[in-house]
Amino acid sequence: MTDVIARHSMTTVPRYTSYPTAPHFHPGIDEAAYRGWLGALDPADAVSLYLHVPFCREICWYCGCNMKLVGTRRAPVEDYVDTLIAEVDSLAAALPARMRVAHIHWGGGTPTVLAGAELARVMERVRARFTVEADAEIAIECDPRTFDREKAAWLGRLGFNRASFGVQEFDPKVQAAINRIQPPEMVEAAVAALGEAGISNVNFDLIYGLPHQTSAMLVDTVARALAIGPKRIALFGYAHVPWMAKKQRLIPAEALPGAAARLEQAEAAARAIVAGGMVPIGIDHFAAPDDGLARAAREGTLRRNFQGYTSDRATTLLGVGATSIGRTPGGYVQNIAETGAWARAVGERRLPVAKGVALTGEDRLRGDIIEALMCFGAADLDAATARFGAAPGWADDALAALAPLADDGLVTIEGGRIALTEAGRPLARVVAAAFDAYRAGGAGRHSVAV
Repeated sequence: MTDVIARHSMTTVPRYTSYPTAPHFHPGIDEAAYRGWLGALDPADAVSLYLHVPFCREICWYCGCNMKLVGTRRAPVEDYVDTLIAEVDSLAAALPARMRVAHIHWGGGTPTVLAGAELARVMERVRARFTVEADAEIAIECDPRTFDREKAAWLGRLGFNRASFGVQEFDPKVQAAINRIQPPEMVEAAVAALGEAGISNVNFDLIYGLPHQTSAMLVDTVARALAIGPKRIALFGYAHVPWMAKKQRLIPAEALPGAAARLEQAEAAARAIVAGGMVPIGIDHFAAPDDGLARAAREGTLRRNFQGYTSDRATTLLGVGATSIGRTPGGYVQNIAETGAWARAVGERRLPVAKGVALTGEDRLRGDIIEALMCFGAADLDAATARFGAAPGWADDALAALAPLADDGLVTIEGGRIALTEAGRPLARVVAAAFDAYRAGGAGRHSVAV
């Protein structure tokens, strides 16, 4: 069965943190379209905020994110903070009323590149322009190499209640190959500092498929990570896309594990995480049984967005910062990626939209199926067809594409219900891709499925 899964896993497919996916966003969606979507929001609904900080102190060669290296000069960061605040003002002014906020997520880059006082300035403006709910999740991504007790204390005072660390892999040889040196003691100290600040909800990101990595290395990393006590672990496959992320050209392709080895690493790490007491969430997340993500999975309210799996039920996500992506019931928008152009647009009191996509009825139908498959490993086509008023037979092509996986025992198709088998669970992205009507267009290049 391992060989069968490895064969199907070589298909390149999106990660489906949205549908349609980002490569299909286009410049036909502009500021006017976004203002229309914002103005049509129900003032009674809560929204979520995503704030993007594209700065890092050091370059990690595996990273595919939009980021800038920050040296000793503070001016670029200070200017960015000023512009973030101005964009928060512009977004709030475009809304039909003062809106409630249920989730706030700071991502990057490394948001903790900002000084504590700079984070405070932005959070104070967010609270001035929005009503942040008392039980809102306020999360931030951190780099343990540049984290200390003072930064942790700032986060505690500002109301952050969740933090994420990119652990990736503890083996020194792998760390050297990806230019991210951080021994377990460094991560443990960062988590301890957060605990002293009253922040106990900590997430770790781990990666398989890295150069020189073996299953034994990764299982050892899992054991060390679990001993530190995170509430969640995300286990991602390294996406080697050097045509998009030029820094990845520093990683020799011959040092990367092949398809079978990647699958073995993913399965070994998942078994070790579950044996350590966490429950699997979707295709690549794990959580403590009492964590909110585990509860959302049990209750059927788990969602998927650009931060991965989430318990956030808001249908609107407002992206703030260069290259950030937002979502409304009307469609998706992405901000200008180049920080200078983004700052100029915000300075002119424009919403700095670069591109996006309006959602059609068919998009909503297919997106609903894809999200169900990604979150729960199953989807009810008949129920979705009735809910969205779709014509019978709309999924025939998708079902035909899934027939080989069904023949291999990786998916079951019974009536209108599709479900991944236990063996087929790693191939959720492949099954979801069968319902992606945009893939035939050829836009975008993606990583392998596992």
